[in-house]
Amino acid sequence: MLSLQNQRQPKTSPLVDDYEISDTVLGLGINGKVVQCTNRRTRHNYALKVLLDNEKARREVDLHWRASGCKHIVNIIDVYENTYSGRKCLLVVMECMEGGELFQRIQDKAESSFTEREAAHIMREICEAIYYLHSRDIAHRDLKPENLLYTTTQPNAVLKLTDFGFAKETFTNDTLQTPCYTPYYVAPEVLGPQKYDKSCDIWSLGVVMYIIMCGFPPFYSINGLSISPGMKKRIRSGQYDFPDPEWTNVSQAAKDLIKGMLNVDPSKRLCIEDVLRNKWIAQYNAVPQTPLCTGRMLKEGEETWPEVQEEMTRSLATMRVDYDQVSNAQLASDNQHSETTSKNLSDQVFAQNA
Repeated sequence: MLSLQNQRQPKTSPLVDDYEISDTVLGLGINGKVVQCTNRRTRHNYALKVLLDNEKARREVDLHWRASGCKHIVNIIDVYENTYSGRKCLLVVMECMEGGELFQRIQDKAESSFTEREAAHIMREICEAIYYLHSRDIAHRDLKPENLLYTTTQPNAVLKLTDFGFAKETFTNDTLQTPCYTPYYVAPEVLGPQKYDKSCDIWSLGVVMYIIMCGFPPFYSINGLSISPGMKKRIRSGQYDFPDPEWTNVSQAAKDLIKGMLNVDPSKRLCIEDVLRNKWIAQYNAVPQTPLCTGRMLKEGEETWPEVQEEMTRSLATMRVDYDQVSNAQLASDNQHSETTSKNLSDQVFAQNA
């Protein structure tokens, strides 16, 4: 089984010796619950994630651990290797992101108070996280708003990237062949048989920036749910626009940057170094303070947005198992069993130790 790198190994002592597990649920994912836990000595609160101990979970923890030195990536505090009901599992203690999701924060801002300069600053923070990963030959592969969280509710809170469930090493261009994705943020090359690399993160970055600037995605299905043939066609051909009135006052520099990230040809798409060097990102303090309609549009779409997020979660569940490791015939049954097992395991752990 894969060993955890970076000279860090999971502790084998019981997690409950060091942490109290609470009933407070911080999130619900395909791997089960993420709950709050408290360090018995310092009384500081953290987030606890439970993973069934297998090769895939070890890879996720290993890559996340390696990336924890970045200011804009959620930090792993401790990892425990414990056994519950005869099953080995990894208990991952992470910093508690009390500020919530990126888009909820934008939505909660007063009307017309969210500006293009603020959007540029947000994009700079996200880009720094992606640069940190790519410079270490790691592709995140699941960059989306729900995985971008704030440390606190304060104005000076730090934005951080989380969830390394799809992350992979990218030492060669042949590394990433697994079509794992969330529909709204998937790069066109991932929809086909071609191999892909870190450029898929740049595509997702472009989609996230588009939504930050206006409050709705560039590619979507008519009913706002699962990835449709029409949506696939629009992604593959790069069919999107900057409609008025939402984009009327947005700078051309911002639009050009999005175009560079959403180039359907991965060989012509910007790399993360290009994005960071772009004047709109590098000199974000000079970006005009033009009010954006993002908050209003997110509020207007508030009823449908949870449905979109729910469909994204369902899509993640069906795409989680590596297609290059199992046959299509095995996919549905194996994936359902794996997630049910992991979900039940996390429920057992939290029930036994709450």
